Amino acid sequence: MDIMLFAPADGAPRKLDQIESLPSEGFVWLDFNRVQEVGWHEPVERLCAGRIHEGHVRDSLNPAHPSFYDSTSGYDMVIFRGLAPEMENDEFSTHPIVFFLFERMLVTVQPGESRSVRSVKERMLDQGGRVPVDPAALMHMILNAMVDRFLALREPLTRQMEVWTERLIDPRHHTHKWYRVLDHRKQLRRLEILCDEQEDAIVTWRDSTRQDIREGLFVRYTDLLEHIRRVGKFASSQQQEVEGLMQLHFSAVAHRTNEIMHLLTVLSAIFLPLGLIAGIYGMNFEHMPELHTRHGYFITLGGMALLAASLLTWFRWKKWV
Repeated sequence: MDIMLFAPADGAPRKLDQIESLPSEGFVWLDFNRVQEVGWHEPVERLCAGRIHEGHVRDSLNPAHPSFYDSTSGYDMVIFRGLAPEMENDEFSTHPIVFFLFERMLVTVQPGESRSVRSVKERMLDQGGRVPVDPAALMHMILNAMVDRFLALREPLTRQMEVWTERLIDPRHHTHKWYRVLDHRKQLRRLEILCDEQEDAIVTWRDSTRQDIREGLFVRYTDLLEHIRRVGKFASSQQQEVEGLMQLHFSAVAHRTNEIMHLLTVLSAIFLPLGLIAGIYGMNFEHMPELHTRHGYFITLGGMALLAASLLTWFRWKKWV
């Protein structure tokens, strides 16, 4: 458990080793690791002199829980899914961070390797940037850091789409891994659903909480929602680009196939009469006058070559080749 005290008299927050009671001014931030501290609710209940709902405790320990909001008479609970630190099998993975907002205390339950939480802690301890004045403001700082990671995801996804576009449409580059583009579309769909859940959770909390949200903080939460919507719109537009790319890919494959069939048809049309002539003179009848002609072999070859050249010239005149 990490403890940070935000006291107005102190200015910058201080990290504490332990805490016995809530401060009369300011607030505290308790950060727990859900894997190592499954009983995180016990010290919180001692500090706030109340109980954490059993269902909320279970939700906080569930790594697959979607973004969600709920409240009781003593606190608000916001679950917000963010990006995991590492990619798994070229797919982005997510994890939830659970926020419990009390009047003078913010409790976070996270997987332990959250970069967003760590970056906010380091910024606070280095006395860099704005110091939050209440738990809702601190939650906004953490949420903003989490959403910024989603915004940073747009550039590599766009580059990946450009690479696939060049490979799938380039006629000189044949690839059979177009199914990876469909897997990419599934990831984008997950991202879009994730953004919808995030937006619903924040909007519901902002409009339903009993905590006093200052006007400036209300504006910052509105900006946060706009950033989430931007990521959702990006995921939606990328899905449309994937669909268009797949249509272009299969159209290019069909066009290439048509070109090959066209060439084979022209070759067949040229060699069909030549094969007919060769078949006629290949019959072993005894009385075939041409077989005894002195220059019949050369005349036949010349006629076949002239016929093939005539057909090829005619096809070119018709612009079939």
